[in-house]
Amino acid sequence: MSPEKDIPGVWVPPPLIYLAGFAIGLVLDLLRPVPVLPQAVQYSAGFALIAISFAIAALGFREFVRVKTPFDPYQPTQYVITSGPFRYSRNPLYLSLATLYSGTAIAIDGIWIVAMLVPTLIVLHYGVILAEEAYLERKFPDTYLPYKARVRRWF
Repeated sequence: MSPEKDIPGVWVPPPLIYLAGFAIGLVLDLLRPVPVLPQAVQYSAGFALIAISFAIAALGFREFVRVKTPFDPYQPTQYVITSGPFRYSRNPLYLSLATLYSGTAIAIDGIWIVAMLVPTLIVLHYGVILAEEAYLERKFPDTYLPYKARVRRWF
């Protein structure tokens, strides 16, 4: 693979996709608030999900550092990670962002933010995940294809 094509070719950085979906939901929530959860539930459930998201992210980033491959989708991948949280999910860092998004939305009782998670994940799927998977299949067919057959995309 030539160096100039040795990247997945994602449309936009994944955290920005989540941030955009969250921002749209937040604006909708400010325009038309729909309180749903009692405070005790929103805070306990929201903060629990936020804590879980940080744990998943820390374990995922630890694996990137351990195998010395960049997590930046605009740099060439050096290795297919199949250890740590990658044993259970091909996308634990995106799962951690979705969990952080959900936890924050629940903590502020933002039903429109929660609703925007679906289109956010659709954009992530088509704009990032499919490109990354195609890239990994081309670059590491002997490693990635069996891994892909064995491990689910999300969990």
